Amino acid sequence: MEKILNRVPEVTIYFWMIKVMATTVGETGADFLAFTMNLGLDITSYIMGGLLLIALLNQFRLKCYVPLSYWLVVVLISIVGTLITDRLVDNFGVSLVTTNIVFILGLLAVFVFWYFSEKTLAMHSINTVKRELFYWVAILFTFALGTSTGDYLAETSGLDYAQSALVFGSTIAIITIGYYYFKMNAVLAFWSAYILTRPFGASIGDLLSQPTKNGGFGYGTIGTSMLFISIIISLVIYLSFKQKKRI
Repeated sequence: MEKILNRVPEVTIYFWMIKVMATTVGETGADFLAFTMNLGLDITSYIMGGLLLIALLNQFRLKCYVPLSYWLVVVLISIVGTLITDRLVDNFGVSLVTTNIVFILGLLAVFVFWYFSEKTLAMHSINTVKRELFYWVAILFTFALGTSTGDYLAETSGLDYAQSALVFGSTIAIITIGYYYFKMNAVLAFWSAYILTRPFGASIGDLLSQPTKNGGFGYGTIGTSMLFISIIISLVIYLSFKQKKRI
């Protein structure tokens, strides 16, 4: 009964698959709306911020984990997190070094307040509205930080999209090995991997969507977004049916 009443999903392979694809959609979706559709960063931010607020209000009224509602919030928060970083850098001239520092400090502050308020950061105990609020604020910071970290590496390292994906993917693999074989703290491992899946997914999204002359595969933001959204929807439907059978 305790697992059923948890307001967020168990951390399984499906969780990470959907999270990485949601991250990719966040990258390509934000670019599509802001640049391909010529809405600009400001208008896109207002639209997606409004949709995120509506999705969160629906999410908070639920008493347990509902796949469709949860993953809709993740996709939207991925887009909004990307837009926050892009607006700070492109519209307000804030350096990526500064945004990295600010988002790291912000995330640490959330964890400190969360722990002192609830005495736990465990993923399997997000069973109240208050804990879930801390959870979503932390996730918003991870997306903004992941965007900032990925952009900083891309600008300073000279790595192409495939190489960037390899770097972040390898780091996530190291964290996974540390958790399963060297008793790495579960909370530290989860949030470290969660942050890194943002630039990892973004690198994959850029690799698929960018023109071949820029080192991508040339599928475009529309094609890449539609592909991953289709896979996400399929997995969410599967998890919804699986959850009903368990109940």
